[in-house]
Amino acid sequence: MGKVTGFFEYERVSPSRQEPAVRIQHYNEFLNPLANDELHKQAARCMDCGVPFCQSGCPLGNVIPEFNDAVYKGEWQNAAEILLSTNNFPEFTGRICPAPCESACVLGINRSPVSIEEIEKHIIEIAFEKGFIKAHAPLIRSGKKIAVIGSGPAGLATAAQLNKAGHEVTVFERDDVPGGLLRYGIPDFKLQKDVVDRRIKLMEEEGIVFKCNANIGENIELSALLRDHHALVLAGGSTIPRDLPAIGRSAKGIHFAMDFLKQQNKRVSLRPVVGEEIKATGKNVIVIGGGDTGSDCIGTSNRQGAKSVTQFEIMPMPPESRASHMPWPTYPMLLKVTSSHEEGVSRTWAVNTKEFIADEEGNLKALKVVNVEWDIDANGRANGFKEIEGTEKVYPCELVLLAMGFLYPQKQGLIEKLGVELDERGNVKAVEGIYQTNIPKIFVAGDMRRGQSLVVWAISEGREAARKVDEYLMGHSKLPSKEAVAYA
Repeated sequence: MGKVTGFFEYERVSPSRQEPAVRIQHYNEFLNPLANDELHKQAARCMDCGVPFCQSGCPLGNVIPEFNDAVYKGEWQNAAEILLSTNNFPEFTGRICPAPCESACVLGINRSPVSIEEIEKHIIEIAFEKGFIKAHAPLIRSGKKIAVIGSGPAGLATAAQLNKAGHEVTVFERDDVPGGLLRYGIPDFKLQKDVVDRRIKLMEEEGIVFKCNANIGENIELSALLRDHHALVLAGGSTIPRDLPAIGRSAKGIHFAMDFLKQQNKRVSLRPVVGEEIKATGKNVIVIGGGDTGSDCIGTSNRQGAKSVTQFEIMPMPPESRASHMPWPTYPMLLKVTSSHEEGVSRTWAVNTKEFIADEEGNLKALKVVNVEWDIDANGRANGFKEIEGTEKVYPCELVLLAMGFLYPQKQGLIEKLGVELDERGNVKAVEGIYQTNIPKIFVAGDMRRGQSLVVWAISEGREAARKVDEYLMGHSKLPSKEAVAYA
């Protein structure tokens, strides 16, 4: 490493943020970038640790020590080339990845880990700024045509890699613009959509075709799609949300989180909102679900001018530091305080919803909950819970947002018509490590195969699936595997 004593000399420094009272007045990103000299110091904290556990902690196998060394030396183009060798979209992961690489950082055993995610974001943004990122269309085309269904991170990564291999790639998206979860699932204050647009434009310049408002089997004939393409890749995501069938579920004012978030993303993009309007303005809002989607609902509700925001999580409050059942370098389930939490919310753990209470006209007016006690074993596994007698409580609310995760991909329509097999969890079944379904020319990647997961896993799946499609079509592939890049 360029400065082997850097981790002794420098402390971790994170970017400053706009004050909560200021940033809830808009939907733009609010982190202030670090100065270049501070970035050099942060990169210098990367230890000469011998075994880079950060790479194994990263689903993409990013070659982290090498790009940190390049940043320390101010070699921005080299840093960008190293980063892009494993990650097609560091501008996305640098903003919204939970950074499992940092949890595996050797320095993190007894000090704050290296700021890997922040360094990653700066590398790609500086590379765009300096003009290092340009479209590179393949010089030779294979003559093979591939249809990618879905334009979320898995679909985009699949398309990008197959295009590099020289195939003709068309991405079909049923929404009005490409991006999937990146477009309509992540709020603009975490990922501004000009960042997504910039990448889509680059991919189009490289020869990838995007067809939107394209619902396969509805306004796009499935038989023609199969006939005209040598391979199909399913990358439609896990889209069926987990419901909460408590008493009074039919009350007006209970909505799935993604419906709420998608509407606001459309408003910010000045696109028409279809269907019943879902807004938190002037309402007592309860978010059920303690994950990142729940956090996004909190930030959006505060920006819409909610009267109050409360978040319930059925699981017990996680610890603030690693417990014995969370040994390094595994990813620990710790208490997370996001920027949205800082903006105003009341958080409660180990709470179960008993009843949605409506007024005479059927509009939601309150929520009845009860505290629960979990049976947690020595390994941190939850083995069921029981309600605590006498702890029932009623909270006034006019809007409830269900942010409890997703079950599996939508079966009705494309999946049923294709006849692909499903696994025991309801996801599209594929040969492990091959990404091929029971129909040889149809492959699957991302959440549609592995279930609800991280954006970084979706990109990894897209890259690996692309290599298998290339092998299927050509008999071999020059596209890199994660292992080949990491240990080259």
